Amino acid sequence: MKQKNHPFGSSFEAFFYPTMLLIVLWLVYWADHLLKLDFYKWGVLPRSLEGLKGILFMPFIHSEREIEHIINNSAPTFFLLAALIYFYRDIAFKVFTVGWFTTGLLLWIYADNHGSYHIGISGLIYMLAGFLFTSGVLRRFLPLQAISLFVVFLYGSMIWGVFPMQQKVSWEGHLMGLIVGVALAIVYRSHGPQRPKYQYEIEKEMGIEPPDLEAIYYENVRLAQEAEEERKRIEQGYTIVYHYVAPEIDKVKPLDENDSQ
Repeated sequence: MKQKNHPFGSSFEAFFYPTMLLIVLWLVYWADHLLKLDFYKWGVLPRSLEGLKGILFMPFIHSEREIEHIINNSAPTFFLLAALIYFYRDIAFKVFTVGWFTTGLLLWIYADNHGSYHIGISGLIYMLAGFLFTSGVLRRFLPLQAISLFVVFLYGSMIWGVFPMQQKVSWEGHLMGLIVGVALAIVYRSHGPQRPKYQYEIEKEMGIEPPDLEAIYYENVRLAQEAEEERKRIEQGYTIVYHYVAPEIDKVKPLDENDSQ
């Protein structure tokens, strides 16, 4: 079996689960559209007991009168959920589940009740975008930072959706989703894939003080200077003294003529 050389999930899971979710969303939409089942009543109605069930069912329901609603939500749902599953496999289920229920709950608590139901998966989309962006920034791990830039590049304009600028748009759901996503990124920042640590970081955690390279350098320079000074001192301390012994002339025996022969 081929082993992975990265800390991420599998491409199959990243493709399979978002696809299954989209199939369910579209089945619910067509059932509501064709059979006129009024599924919108299963959305979140803030601060009412009737609207509590929407915390669970709101993301499944889209406007059966406007197909653009589910079309606009399909692509970001697939790509953002796929990124979550692939890059954060170990915590993807926790983030998705907690984000799903917490977004709906905060919407039910804080949104004003104008008699309108909040439906659609856009709140969850904002949760995913907020988590992926913030998590990549906090972890400082290059592949995850690339995902942060990907989210900003493709869906940066979504930030305007958290303001009450359009009618029939649940800006409160978008805002709650974004807040939940950022909060989950902070809570789970030490879980899942992490930036590889350098040797000095590991030694610091173990309480091993790193060597003082500057002090070592100056110590070596000092020792070299002392060695050079010692060498010069030794060379200057040696003197060469020549001793000549002159022969005594009066003691030299003259040669005889016989000796010369």
